[in-house]
Amino acid sequence: MASIFTKIINGEIPGRFVWSDETCVAFLTIEPLTDGHAMVVPRDEIEQWTDTDEETWAHLQRVAMIIGRAQQAEWAAPRIGMLLEGFLVPHLHIHTWPAYSAEDFDPHATMQDVPDERFDHAAERLRDRLRTDGHGANVPGPGALPA
Repeated sequence: MASIFTKIINGEIPGRFVWSDETCVAFLTIEPLTDGHAMVVPRDEIEQWTDTDEETWAHLQRVAMIIGRAQQAEWAAPRIGMLLEGFLVPHLHIHTWPAYSAEDFDPHATMQDVPDERFDHAAERLRDRLRTDGHGANVPGPGALPA
């Protein structure tokens, strides 16, 4: 059975995509720790990072770094968080988010009931920053499915 992330990638469930390439996508999480919290997800259903090949793992880390740098610049965050967990969704994903203090690293302190407008605004800010940073070829438009 397809994971929820595969369903998002395939357009069966909506997602706010900020990155798309042949190996992975990135989209905002629906339970963010801070505004701009994204996940880098391989297109292939890989259960956890130790199950992937070195080339894919290196690519995912590179994309996470690109997105992290964009988040740090856009939200003026002193740090960027990164987390690998995967207990709720058995599909490899790298969380990245702007962090302002140690409290922003508590995975149980997510924002709840975030209005759609706030998500849309955060996604567009991150897309714009990624374009500004020279990554426009990998930035889908609002509402676009990853190619």
